[in-house]
Amino acid sequence: MGSRGTRMDTRVRTAEGIVSGVRGRRARRGTVSWLGIPYAAPPVGGGRFDAPQPVHPWPGVRRCEAYGHAAVQDKLLTAVGLGRFQTMSEDCLTLNVFAPDTESTAPRPVMVFIHGGAYILGTAATPLYDAAHLARSQDVVVVTIQYRFGPFGMLDFSAYSTPERRFDENPGAKDHIAALQWVQRNIAAFGGDPANVTIFGESAGGSSVLLLLAAPAARDLFVRAIAESPAADLVVGKQSAALFADEFLRILADPTRRNTDATSPREPIDPHEAARLLDAASPDDIHRAGQRLMGFARHADTPDPIPFGPVYGGELLPQAPQDAARGGNTVPVPLIIGTNRDEGELFRKFWNVLPDPQRTLLRVEDEAARDEIVNQYSGGAADTVRLAADGVFWAPVTGFADAHRAVAPTYVYRYDFHTRLLAGVGLGATHATELFAVFGAYRMPLFAALAAGDWRAASAMVDEMQSRWGDFARGRPPGADWPRYDGDRRPVLVLDRVSHVEEDPDTHRRQAWDRGRQILVTSAG
Repeated sequence: MGSRGTRMDTRVRTAEGIVSGVRGRRARRGTVSWLGIPYAAPPVGGGRFDAPQPVHPWPGVRRCEAYGHAAVQDKLLTAVGLGRFQTMSEDCLTLNVFAPDTESTAPRPVMVFIHGGAYILGTAATPLYDAAHLARSQDVVVVTIQYRFGPFGMLDFSAYSTPERRFDENPGAKDHIAALQWVQRNIAAFGGDPANVTIFGESAGGSSVLLLLAAPAARDLFVRAIAESPAADLVVGKQSAALFADEFLRILADPTRRNTDATSPREPIDPHEAARLLDAASPDDIHRAGQRLMGFARHADTPDPIPFGPVYGGELLPQAPQDAARGGNTVPVPLIIGTNRDEGELFRKFWNVLPDPQRTLLRVEDEAARDEIVNQYSGGAADTVRLAADGVFWAPVTGFADAHRAVAPTYVYRYDFHTRLLAGVGLGATHATELFAVFGAYRMPLFAALAAGDWRAASAMVDEMQSRWGDFARGRPPGADWPRYDGDRRPVLVLDRVSHVEEDPDTHRRQAWDRGRQILVTSAG
């Protein structure tokens, strides 16, 4: 793909109107970025808790030179610098486009990034997600999206719909699809190829990638996928979703309500009363009720430990992603999927959101299978965290890869690289640290200290990760040294100072989890 040397125009005409971007300087040099472009109408008023609606076209030129509002969450989680926070609003359905600042002789590959945050936090304005370096180094167009999460986008109130007021089953998940539909309509105007879209995401964003692989409505919206450290089981069944929606409404009605036993009798809530509660509540009321619901979910007798997530068993998501993969029903596109060696350390030190090991193993009812899994861990705090993290990330990822490889080429990795500083603070290759390489953050002033004493190794990892991800987005294998995953050798690329392939690493641990999960699938019918 060649460049004509002609500079990209910062004004672009989209289907909804003209947007103006900004030419990059310093860390963004060599790129143009358009920030805060709306891809759906503001989900406020009657649009709250409903599917995303089309954007209203605008006259004149819309200045898109600053990120849009973050979704409503704890303020501290929207930090974008020292003492600086992104503004929050329900009006958060925006995306950002990063492109090289010279026109290309052919349309560029497109990479669409979905941020993580356990479906309860996050914003595309986080400096780590600045995609200018990736766009420039790989000559691709990168789109980063925002979506509704927490109670605003990941609770199902559809049972309370009436002819006068509609509530959608999966508003936040449908935001993802609306953003991809915007890409199909408009990305050619930014020099991107709508027929060559790769979706990629990390943590809950990686879970969203698996969701899109399992969603019939997402077919034809992308041709490749990358899932970094997805919590593959971070979805909610219909029965649990109904319980969480009911409890949420009761908390709204009585903010002093204590967590109650989920099995206690519950009188049905009138749909008109539900609509009144949901429409009258302020964004802060909804956010606080969501925090209370998190406490309820920790003690509820339900297999879903987190109340917020895409709901399966309905129109958008007929099956959970794992079930869709096992049934050969995922979108048959090439997939990169993997986890980090020390996933759990971030949660152990900073954010205790992982379920405890007993909750992790709750679904494995067979005692012998459960004991076999536990016996793979020697005990102690570190192994307890590893067991929990394996149950959320590594074991489900291995199972998903094993199933998806039957319908499309699948590549599995384990990210082991860490700088001396990350090792020194006890984090190692923990959750999300691969993003420092994917987005080139080790070369950004804000994050350069993380590579202190390790600049060459960190810089080499940036080059390697971006090259592999970029080659994959161009339709090539992600490295001649990275074989496809298969059921015999089970090759895994270990990304480290010297990357290499290992065949079926942690074999006995994988086999124990596989047997436990297979018993679960069989007993579930």
